[in-house]
Amino acid sequence: MTSRVVATAGHVDHGKSTLVRALTGMEPDRLAEERRRGLTIDLGFAWTTLPSGTDLAIVDVPGHERFVTTMLAGAGPVPAVLVVVAADEGWMPQSAEHLDALDALGVEHGLLVVTRCDLLDPEVAREDALAEIRRSTLGEVGVVEVCATRGEGLDALRTALDGLVGALPEPDPEADVRLWVDRAFTIKGAGTVVTGTLGAGTIRVGDELELRGRRVHVRGLQSLGEPVEVARGVARVAVNLRGVPREAVARGDALLTPESWIAPAEFDVALRGVRGGEPGALPSEVVLHAGSAAVAGRVRPLGPGFVRLRPERPLPLRIGDRVVLRDPGRRAVVAGAGVL
Repeated sequence: MTSRVVATAGHVDHGKSTLVRALTGMEPDRLAEERRRGLTIDLGFAWTTLPSGTDLAIVDVPGHERFVTTMLAGAGPVPAVLVVVAADEGWMPQSAEHLDALDALGVEHGLLVVTRCDLLDPEVAREDALAEIRRSTLGEVGVVEVCATRGEGLDALRTALDGLVGALPEPDPEADVRLWVDRAFTIKGAGTVVTGTLGAGTIRVGDELELRGRRVHVRGLQSLGEPVEVARGVARVAVNLRGVPREAVARGDALLTPESWIAPAEFDVALRGVRGGEPGALPSEVVLHAGSAAVAGRVRPLGPGFVRLRPERPLPLRIGDRVVLRDPGRRAVVAGAGVL
């Protein structure tokens, strides 16, 4: 069975979680506070089977400006995105910031979903959003108009999702594993479990992986809520780690193929502006987003368009990786960066 993963993106209260709920029949808001306030504040996860038989996992991200770091933790490792815009509100500030982040990451595959089409004609919101998205690495995208609460447009969305994920490049099952951790928790009787989006490579029960420089063993695996013996990217994976205390792992860590990754103390990058613009002026310290990690990093200019970054803790990176640089003072994406 083929498996794929997409993430949501968009402004707060534009119906991302409602859309995921209608599409999958699952509740993406895991926390009682989220359901009480009607506001997503952490990553949510749900899944469904598309008409082609492809299993699709969806990472639902928060839209509020205070949770952009959380949004990037969910969207960072994911190859495709659903940009969600409400017909009655149109393009909004977090629509723009989320798109800036996706552009900085170099995400090239996505759909525009216009929600709440029962409240207002979707034409203005659709055309404004397409004009903005066209300037990003997503380029020209397909559009689906829905009213999730009535179930209108969901069949068209499932068909469009089949087309979207069917066009994604096939990941290499032999690639070195780098599973960025986006959740870590304890299950009584099982121990510590971490979850993440496996972009490529293969994890098997019994494998030995590396975590924070120490060897750890895979006691069990789940994907889409079911136990599995083998998980291959791209997939949502839950990994039960033997003998690892919960406090020894956190969001932003990575499970790695042993002796296959280096975590440089500093690295050089080529800067790239977002949506066709020039890179913003970088402060001496930025927040560096890679995978599900968000760490402070010091900036040393090397010349026009190039800087050296020293993260506060080493990150497992390779040449060609894309990272996002945000200005912590302005709370804005200032550049994307390609690791040299």
